[in-house]
Amino acid sequence: MKAYERLLKYTKFAAASDSTSETCPSTPEQLDFARALVREMLDLGIEDAHVDENGYVFGTIKANIENWTGPVIGFIAHMDVVRDVPFQNIKPRIIENYDGQDIVLNAEEDIILSPEEYASLRDYIGQDLIVTDGTTLLGADNRAGIAEILTMAEILLTNPDIKHGTIKIGFTPDEEIGRGANLFDVERFGADFAYTVDGGAFGEVEYETFNAATATLTIKGRNIHPGTAKNKMKNASLLAMEFDRLLPAAERPEYTEGYEGFYHLIALEGEVEKATLTYIIRDHVRKEFQAKKDRFKRAAKWMNDIYGEGTAAYEIVDSYANMEEQIRPHWHLIDTAYEAVREVGGEPHSIPVRGGTDGARLSFMGLPCPNLGTGSHNHHSKLEYACIQAMDNCVQVLVKIAEKYGEGVSVK
Repeated sequence: MKAYERLLKYTKFAAASDSTSETCPSTPEQLDFARALVREMLDLGIEDAHVDENGYVFGTIKANIENWTGPVIGFIAHMDVVRDVPFQNIKPRIIENYDGQDIVLNAEEDIILSPEEYASLRDYIGQDLIVTDGTTLLGADNRAGIAEILTMAEILLTNPDIKHGTIKIGFTPDEEIGRGANLFDVERFGADFAYTVDGGAFGEVEYETFNAATATLTIKGRNIHPGTAKNKMKNASLLAMEFDRLLPAAERPEYTEGYEGFYHLIALEGEVEKATLTYIIRDHVRKEFQAKKDRFKRAAKWMNDIYGEGTAAYEIVDSYANMEEQIRPHWHLIDTAYEAVREVGGEPHSIPVRGGTDGARLSFMGLPCPNLGTGSHNHHSKLEYACIQAMDNCVQVLVKIAEKYGEGVSVK
């Protein structure tokens, strides 16, 4: 089965994660998907395929090299999709031999996927694209990665002439809500090194992520009848807006790119008595990341200095760190991926990930884990799409990586 065929099959699983749930996985639909993947893996001949007590799927492709003692390589993807874009009743369709023009996804709602807005489309002229009807996401983030890993597994298991060492497969729940690595048992997984297959274009080899934190500010106001409010009322909602203005407007996501970090207000709830603001803070450079957190604290202190102690209370919780410092000592992971991409006919490239992956957390848990492209674009969007030929190329990259470690890549 081709990778794109698997992706089409996986779109029927409405397995979005839910940050308001305290269970793992956070939604039962993810567990349904996990069980379906285990059945598929068993059918492929992955005898130890199973889903653990927390909804993580694991399996092993046994080495076909006699007396194998080399490194164990893992491949990881996540099963959930985001909830803040419609994710149910996905209706994928294939655009054959894309002509480089606008793609009308939904004529009734005037939803158009245009190369004028999304230049990456021009890279796929003459190739075949998978799109939706413009009313839901596609779910290529990260079902394309799952599809490519299992297609790699099928190729290795049905072609004994392709020599490889022991390979581990892992599929995680709840990545989209930042919990994908929370209960990942690295020791049980049993890999020395791994790759997440959770990127964009074919050829991407990513080893830099943001340093990340979630910051919450709670503002305590004072309510009183507005007719007698002069010099007495403290409107928490207005103070919340005032606090936001203390953070640099130029350092918001919509004004930043590349290595530039940001403050992103993701939730605001407010009344006169109380307001709560939730931000995510991001920066690739640890020093700048700390400076952003310090500025947030100073802004809260300023609110207390002006409006009285206890007006503003904050909590800042680090989420993950830039995995580059964990990947640098194991640069063979990047060199090997670059070689594999070139041998498949691509041009490897590395860009700073303006987000995080399970690999960022796993790298700091003792499993160095850069990220590879999947041949898909516009994630978390109704305009999401994947290229069939690019997905095939990504599969071949995974096969090449497996071969190269089987041939004895130096990991020192």
